[in-house]
Amino acid sequence: MIISSPLEQFELIPLIPLFLGSLDISFTHSSLFMCIGLTAFLALFRMILINKGGTIVPNRWQVFLEGIFQLCMSLSNDTIEGGKGQKYFPFIFVAFSFILVCNLTGMVPYSFTATSHLSITLALATMVFLGYLIIGVRKHGIRLLELFYPAGVSLVLAPLIVPIEIIAQMSRIISLSVRLFANMMAGHTLLKVIAGFAWQMMSLGTALFIAHIVTLGVLTLLIGLELAVAFIQAYVFAVLTCIYLNESENLH
Repeated sequence: MIISSPLEQFELIPLIPLFLGSLDISFTHSSLFMCIGLTAFLALFRMILINKGGTIVPNRWQVFLEGIFQLCMSLSNDTIEGGKGQKYFPFIFVAFSFILVCNLTGMVPYSFTATSHLSITLALATMVFLGYLIIGVRKHGIRLLELFYPAGVSLVLAPLIVPIEIIAQMSRIISLSVRLFANMMAGHTLLKVIAGFAWQMMSLGTALFIAHIVTLGVLTLLIGLELAVAFIQAYVFAVLTCIYLNESENLH
């Protein structure tokens, strides 16, 4: 029996090979499933909220979309102080929806989870961090450096505090990207391991065939947990993005 590695599911498969000099910019199945997921989400959004305009008694899909809308709206307004959250709501909504769709798309059999690759999550985190810096510089100029020297800190401690704060600020890119990437990769790897274990027990027959039902039960619970993780990780990314935007707007 040939047993494939649980990590094979994260291998990128080029569908349309493209090269820019020595740079590989091929269209992979990761890009394909991102496009499929986002197209399905936008089609659903248009069908419910634009074509039908919503109904007095909402259906399940309308409740789902309105819930995401209200969640992102309250998150941006409550986290970003001074009534400045409204202008960042579109970005928070798009970031949350993109990550959630990518996470949920990966739960479909034979699909691919784009957020299980560090390149995707690192690009998202870098975009958030650059936006955080650009907004801070445009709004506060040189005063943005106050973030590296907290108020009330003695000058004696400045040589120690300032490098720590600089490292803490730069590590935000790593924390944002690795948290999402690691959770999605670990969850899908565990699902593949448990599923492979259940399949081997079933194929061996005899008493193990009956015992594999327990493994399938565990697998079902893990699928439910992974669905929850897909939502939680999108929410955590959105929350941290709002916190960083609040810092760039209000310097605290």
